[in-house]
Amino acid sequence: MVVYELSEEQVNKVFRALADATRRDIVRRTLNEEVRVSDLAASYDMSFAAVQKHVAALEAAGLVTKIARGRERIVRGQPDTIRHVKELLTAYEDLWRQRVNRLDAFLADQTP
Repeated sequence: MVVYELSEEQVNKVFRALADATRRDIVRRTLNEEVRVSDLAASYDMSFAAVQKHVAALEAAGLVTKIARGRERIVRGQPDTIRHVKELLTAYEDLWRQRVNRLDAFLADQTP
């Protein structure tokens, strides 16, 4: 039995957070480098408060962390969470590949 690093609740939060294109873009940008929240806000056609809400959803899912550096708030991506989600998706992929392989074998046995 495989034990995953993420709880079922956290997995749900991750996929809800990643369902939004702006949030996926924030994750992508913050995995490459730390980004100030004000710089993120300047990049999107939405209010500063809206960007903060997106960051808060990502933070709740464990996809980013927000740290205070003086008066600035810096957002940093969390690659470990991405890795854990990838492991979970790989396990699902393996399961479906096994099922398809069994179906292929069954169908091959049925042909005269």
